[in-house]
Amino acid sequence: MRHDYRMSEVDMAGGGAPVLRGHFLYNEPMKKHVSWRAGGAAQRVYIPADLEDLTWLVRSVPAHESVHMVGLGSNLLVRDGGVAGVVILLHGVLRKLAIESRTHGLPPAPADVDTALVYAQAGVASPKLARFAANHDLVGGEFWAGIPGTVGGAIAMNAGCYGSETWDKLVQVQTLDRDGQLNERLPDEYVTGYRHVALKLPHQEWFIGGWFRLTRGDGAASREIIKDLLKKRIASQPLNLPNAGSVFRNPPGDYAARLVETCGLKGFRIGGAQVSTKHANFIVNTGNATAADIERLIEHVEETVETRTNVRLIREVRIIGERL
Repeated sequence: MRHDYRMSEVDMAGGGAPVLRGHFLYNEPMKKHVSWRAGGAAQRVYIPADLEDLTWLVRSVPAHESVHMVGLGSNLLVRDGGVAGVVILLHGVLRKLAIESRTHGLPPAPADVDTALVYAQAGVASPKLARFAANHDLVGGEFWAGIPGTVGGAIAMNAGCYGSETWDKLVQVQTLDRDGQLNERLPDEYVTGYRHVALKLPHQEWFIGGWFRLTRGDGAASREIIKDLLKKRIASQPLNLPNAGSVFRNPPGDYAARLVETCGLKGFRIGGAQVSTKHANFIVNTGNATAADIERLIEHVEETVETRTNVRLIREVRIIGERL
């Protein structure tokens, strides 16, 4: 059910906020917005009109209410009891993607390498960023084609595959804080690692975009690499069933999929949720899985692997909301 939401009709000159130009959805089933196609409803979902509208929305949300930013929902599970507060959908809204010439405030580019700067907003799909770079004869970003999410999510979790990670290419990020203020930050303001990003200061912020430095090179060769990566992904991952990508991080020197398979869990089911028979680090919705089925299966895999191998798997996926 769609509703337009309007703040009080007070113009900025009078000291109030402008009318919001996006729209709210109330009691919106989040299974429509997450790649697992399971889970409960969000109390309120907001689809902003643009970045300015988003900043005003964040400022309008009372401090005691939670705010969740969601891109393609490819790394997210919403529990069956739903989620309170406001869920903000960024995909298809924050979609600016451009070559930029700015240098002010950025770390200097390597003197012996010809590079270019790409700005991508958080709602851009990661594969689109990979293709954009290749089409502009920029190389090094091919791996984004294998990440089934948005740029915002890729920045937030330092997403990567095939030996590359997002923060390897980042030179600056744009964030939005809980007060609705936009900020630009450099990588040295964060602690980053394998599937981990944390601001050194205790401050709630969301990634709105980023500037990536890529090397000029052979765009045609880059497009061929992207095709090969997509072929590998199709061949090795259960893309025919709803899933959220890799459920667990790879432990140092090992692979989560190998550990799960070693424990005999490939194909194991709880309700409609199943450890994929194609890739053991994927959990798929076979058609009627609840969020509870998926979460119980995640927990069962964690407990079994730790009991049998003494390795505690760490989740890549994020779980929000309340249990029924």
